Amino acid sequence: MPYEEKHAQSLPQHNLIIEQRNRAAVSGVTDVESFDENEIIMQTSMGVLFVRGTGLRIERLSLDTGDVAVEGSIDKLEYEDGVREQGGFFSRLFR
Repeated sequence: MPYEEKHAQSLPQHNLIIEQRNRAAVSGVTDVESFDENEIIMQTSMGVLFVRGTGLRIERLSLDTGDVAVEGSIDKLEYEDGVREQGGFFSRLFR
């Protein structure tokens, strides 16, 4: 089996569901790097995901299962490939 197939199978599955631009369910999250009412930055198995908008809040977070639920007015979603060098909020909190 080629390396790419093995590597893809080992990554948690990443899904993103948006409801009415005011709720988002994200799976495959490995870390939440930062969050405030205007931006949430999370590391996923498919790269870094930026969720931007107003009144954003994390309704549910489970890094054990990789699930995050976001509420608020979602204006923009953006992916950045790869892993960012700095640790996330929770990794810095539990050092």
